[in-house]
Amino acid sequence: MTDEIARVVRASREISAPAERIFELIADPAQQPSWDGNDNLAESAPGQRVRAVGEVFSTTLTNGNVRSNHVVEFVEGRLIAWRPSEPGAEPPGHLWRWELVPLAGGRTEATHTYDWSGLNPNDTMRVARARATTEDGLRASLENLAKASEGR
Repeated sequence: MTDEIARVVRASREISAPAERIFELIADPAQQPSWDGNDNLAESAPGQRVRAVGEVFSTTLTNGNVRSNHVVEFVEGRLIAWRPSEPGAEPPGHLWRWELVPLAGGRTEATHTYDWSGLNPNDTMRVARARATTEDGLRASLENLAKASEGR
């Protein structure tokens, strides 16, 4: 049971910006590399702004690999989650999620989650990379996102 709990990593913080402004930075893949605290994203082509469940956007990782990101949860301005995969392949079972809750005074509670509970435990390479994704990395993304959204 302890290992199962460790397969979901989550971090939250308040950001002094409206949820809609923060969401634009998350839902537009071309902007994600500028605030990624996991040092995982190299670039995403412009024009891929996510608007619905079922969409797929493409991202190039810092190691040069390309990922297709399958949007599985979406509420405009509030929630977005995707499952990455190699292009043309089914997602192997991990998920990135962002949840935004508007607060008084134009502030927002932002929660970033990495859930790898669906990965095959025998996929040792992916599991090792998943284990390397820590709350510190998620917090770094939140910090960078706060700087980017509060400075606008």
